[in-house]
Amino acid sequence: MSDFPSPVPAPLPSTAPPGVAVSSLAVARSRRKPGSSRSTRRISRHLRAIRISLTGMILLATVYTVAIGKSLLVPLVLAAFIGLALNPIVVAAARIRLPRWFAAVTVMLLLGVGLVSAVATLATPALNWFHEAPTAMRTFAPKIKPLTQQIEAASRATQNLVGGTVARNAPAASNDFAFTAWDIVAGAPKVLASVLTVALLVFFFLVYGDEILRRAVEISPTFAYKRHTVSIVRSIQTEVSSYLLLTAAINVTLGLVTSGMLYLYGVPDPLLWGSVTAIANFIPYVGAITTTTILSVVGVLHFQELGPALLPAATFAGITAIEGNLLTPMLQGRRSRLSPVAILLWLLVWGWIWGIPGALLAVPMLTCVKLITARLRGWEWFAHMISR
Repeated sequence: MSDFPSPVPAPLPSTAPPGVAVSSLAVARSRRKPGSSRSTRRISRHLRAIRISLTGMILLATVYTVAIGKSLLVPLVLAAFIGLALNPIVVAAARIRLPRWFAAVTVMLLLGVGLVSAVATLATPALNWFHEAPTAMRTFAPKIKPLTQQIEAASRATQNLVGGTVARNAPAASNDFAFTAWDIVAGAPKVLASVLTVALLVFFFLVYGDEILRRAVEISPTFAYKRHTVSIVRSIQTEVSSYLLLTAAINVTLGLVTSGMLYLYGVPDPLLWGSVTAIANFIPYVGAITTTTILSVVGVLHFQELGPALLPAATFAGITAIEGNLLTPMLQGRRSRLSPVAILLWLLVWGWIWGIPGALLAVPMLTCVKLITARLRGWEWFAHMISR
């Protein structure tokens, strides 16, 4: 016998490809039934369908709740935006050791005096226009009769070309418009209740806004969530308040410029139409078109010739074009700019749900949504979609 050890038997050749280790997990996967992956995909599709259905149901329930809660939610949202706009003033007063309640009371008193003075100044001309509306509308039709005759002639020629019959003009139904003092008295309690509700909510938002923020931070589970909550709330306070104040300043300036232009043209009650311009300009695009139409009607009612009658509306169209395309983008910058398509869709949605208040509050709400989604993980795409 030899002293050398016997040779070790060589391992059997493996059937696996080179560089691939055969494990028990791979063997188990290879032994899995072919129908198991198919059933897993079917279950995932069912779960996805259930998730989409639940999301749609929640969305519909939210829209229904927002629609039926208009009388409660509109004052709340309006007060929240007014509080955000006035919050920097209260914060600046607190830095010089003034109590927040004192600064809030002072701001609310000044705002109330300004609103009461504006309403008292504009109430008389507005009521006069309401009372004279039936007479004005009867005198409006003869002034645009040459234009309507041309349209009717073109329509008649078109119908003759296609071989149709020309319909005779039916007598117009008389729509008598009556606006009496009793209507004001009947609607005054509801208006006063809404105004007082908004004023109280704004006051409490200004006084207890920081305490609400502290409570929101306290219920956050971790320090990272607390810091993220503070960052979102502070950025919303800063950017939304600056946006609202800047927008209000631009609209008031546009109203004053429009009033001066109408005064130079000799249009009656220029302050009334300037105030209408300032309020309507909070609704992008739609407000400018509405104001242009109103000034066209006012010009036709006041002037005898068509050229001078359309001059105030044409001048306003030029002013608002400069404001919308040069002044506002230059002052607001690109950070707060929104897509025109997103603005129009948002206006349609909230105008359908809340009417005129929804149209006025639509763009500030869209701005808040953009600021919030830009800082929420997984929702950055929405902020990018609605940005310009």
